[in-house]
Amino acid sequence: MNNPYSPVEELNLLKAFQDRVGYENFAQGFGLTEYGEVSGLLAWSEDPEFTGRLIPFAQATGGGSFYALWRLDDREDQATLPVVVFGDEGGEHVVARNIRELFQLLGFDEEISVDHEEAYFYRDENEPHTDGHDEYVAWLDEHFGLLPAKDPDAVLAAAQAESGGRFADWIRPFLP
Repeated sequence: MNNPYSPVEELNLLKAFQDRVGYENFAQGFGLTEYGEVSGLLAWSEDPEFTGRLIPFAQATGGGSFYALWRLDDREDQATLPVVVFGDEGGEHVVARNIRELFQLLGFDEEISVDHEEAYFYRDENEPHTDGHDEYVAWLDEHFGLLPAKDPDAVLAAAQAESGGRFADWIRPFLP
């Protein structure tokens, strides 16, 4: 890739996929946005310690919630950082232990719901999938050998158990 979307190879692969099938066309409400654009974070805090430790990269819902990587340490491989969601009406939560887990959540093909107490996914069994869902599932298997999350609550619970408390403690001083 001559001009990569990001320093995260997994996200670069997803960007190429999104460019081919369309924004919000393979996972309800999801679309990659400008990597590292912090303007959405400023509603929470303008503190450079806050904005410097979060890397926004995607819209999470059509309403304005978004995903970011949380630099909880100085590891080189950003794909292994926890993924957090910031709700358009408030609430901020760890939702995946890494990018690949987020990709599995995207395969559930439903917008994440975010409030102050929790983040969760709900899908009505009669709701149709996005047009590019089947192609995304095939892409996920081809590139990473992964299947979509059948139980997104379990993925969220594992992420929360691993770093949810640490994230809550870290973010607390920055919240209004």
